[in-house]
Amino acid sequence: MKIKIILLISALIFSSFSAKAVKIPVIVKDSTSPFWQIVLDGGCTAGVELGIEVPLLGPTSEADIAGQINVLEDAVASGADAIVIAATSFEGLGGPIDEAAKSVPVVVIDSIADSKNHSTFMTTNNVEGGRMGCAEMVRLIEEKHGAAEGEVAIVNYGAGPSSLRDRIQGCNEVLDSFPGIKLVATKVGDFTTTRQLNDSLDLITTFPNLRGIFDDALFGGLGTGQALQETGKADDIIAVTFDSSDELINYINDGTLKGLIIQDPWGMGNMGVKSAFDAMNGKSLPSFTDTGATLVTKANIKNPEIDAKLNPSLDCKP
Repeated sequence: MKIKIILLISALIFSSFSAKAVKIPVIVKDSTSPFWQIVLDGGCTAGVELGIEVPLLGPTSEADIAGQINVLEDAVASGADAIVIAATSFEGLGGPIDEAAKSVPVVVIDSIADSKNHSTFMTTNNVEGGRMGCAEMVRLIEEKHGAAEGEVAIVNYGAGPSSLRDRIQGCNEVLDSFPGIKLVATKVGDFTTTRQLNDSLDLITTFPNLRGIFDDALFGGLGTGQALQETGKADDIIAVTFDSSDELINYINDGTLKGLIIQDPWGMGNMGVKSAFDAMNGKSLPSFTDTGATLVTKANIKNPEIDAKLNPSLDCKP
């Protein structure tokens, strides 16, 4: 009887240890960004739901490609069972993801890398999101001026991420379909709000007849919003940006910005971890999952469904 009890206790201890030993890190582009903190909370919640360890990792700047590579390599070396990652650079993370995938399943979220060695890719359809944003910008220009005509510009957060490229592609597709709309500049940033602000101020100064600005990321919207307020041009220039934050929501409510294209960052993190868990257990996954995009304007910002996406509950306690 004693032997049976000892064996039972040993089995329970081993089972508990095994469950706790499962580790699926979530590696984002910038661990300090409000957007990526929402992604991390979604991943954390999935870890709690699954009863596994989910380290929340990433560099402190989207420009730090080498830093993200180091985080990825360290995660594999420390015994991760699977990995969820949003690639900071299409080119830069291709090889490192190929190498990681030799050891563990890799689920890519938000931005893909130059690699085919991932179990699944989960993201916003960023081309469609870019189309959505620029279609709204052009619609409002037409509403304001009586015709879809005039000068517009694009403010890019920085070169490298596939998500930003896709958004610009979608925007350009829309702009090309309106002969009266002239794209006068595409500013390429360096992944800082200061640069986005300076780029927007430069556009406003250089092109006094500018009618629209499309920003492809949160910090671009912050820079453009500040530039429009500083120059008093918010009523003259239709500005639409990607993503959301408290500041961007304020800009929508006071009319400084006219539209936000919001994603589902919490869902990306949550579904990413659950998919990685399925992959490590041998389950087949779809090659691609569209996590959705929504246009937010002053007219619909109080909608309960919109509000839930804009103000997710970030209270995960692993």
